[in-house]
Amino acid sequence: MEFKHYSVMLNECIEGLNIRPDGIYADGTMGGAGHSFKIAEKLGKDGKLICIDRDEDAIKAGEEKLKVFGDRVTIVRDNYLNTPGIIKELGIEGIDGLLLDLGVSSYQLDNEDRGFSYRYDTALDMRMDQRQSLDARTIVNEYSESELFRVIRDYGEDRFAKNIAKHICLRRKEKPIETTFELNDIIKAAIPAKIRATGGHPSKRTFQAIRIECNAELDSLKESIDGIIDLLRPQGRFCIITFHSLEDRIVKNAFRKAENPCTCPPSFPVCTCGKKSKGKVITGKPILPSEEELKENTRSQSAKLRIFEKCSDIR
Repeated sequence: MEFKHYSVMLNECIEGLNIRPDGIYADGTMGGAGHSFKIAEKLGKDGKLICIDRDEDAIKAGEEKLKVFGDRVTIVRDNYLNTPGIIKELGIEGIDGLLLDLGVSSYQLDNEDRGFSYRYDTALDMRMDQRQSLDARTIVNEYSESELFRVIRDYGEDRFAKNIAKHICLRRKEKPIETTFELNDIIKAAIPAKIRATGGHPSKRTFQAIRIECNAELDSLKESIDGIIDLLRPQGRFCIITFHSLEDRIVKNAFRKAENPCTCPPSFPVCTCGKKSKGKVITGKPILPSEEELKENTRSQSAKLRIFEKCSDIR
């Protein structure tokens, strides 16, 4: 199937990056290359765009879509967590902006073979990078009950996490759990009928939790933000789109800490810790999709965009 992906808050991201024609930019989650294409369009002959994605299908689609820009665009198959190393290998000292559009793409959700969605009966997979060994099937069948409970509670924020983990472990004693619909049935049995009738699809939170665990999504985000901020040139912009509260909380806190890293007690008349601000948060409150966008793409509903700008005097 064609790699189609709606570019969430496209205009807001392009405006937020404050693109200079001769600047160097990176798209750490290229996906269908919608954001990448618009960034590349804004660049002149001296501009540069580095596109990163760990999904092989995204890489193929991006190469085709962005080939019109020639050597102005470089595409790398990797995790955005490794952006500092990627930039260094390319012989680049700093960048003027980076965009992260987090979460799972429409293509990944709609491709039955990938096993991301509870809507299709297919093998449990959920890997964004199919080169990795850990997949959803392994998590469901080999994690202990306490580990499953932790994953579903922390990443799915499901109040029935304990019961869902218990039901999974009971069922897999009979035979391995192989498919998404098998997992759907187990989750359904673990949630009271009254809740199922009013709370949306019963599998939504558990599938999200397993996907996050499988792809180490929150760990990658936590570990990457400071390193990417350090890559930015003066007045460089870092734009991040999140899709659930766990991601947004990480971004909000990391941006605030980068803006005000001082650890001195409030009673101290002057700072003695020596920690300097790296820049400023541009978005006091996150930018949300417009009403028009929500009509076009309901999957944008939970999206939030936050923007950080590097200090003008930091080099």
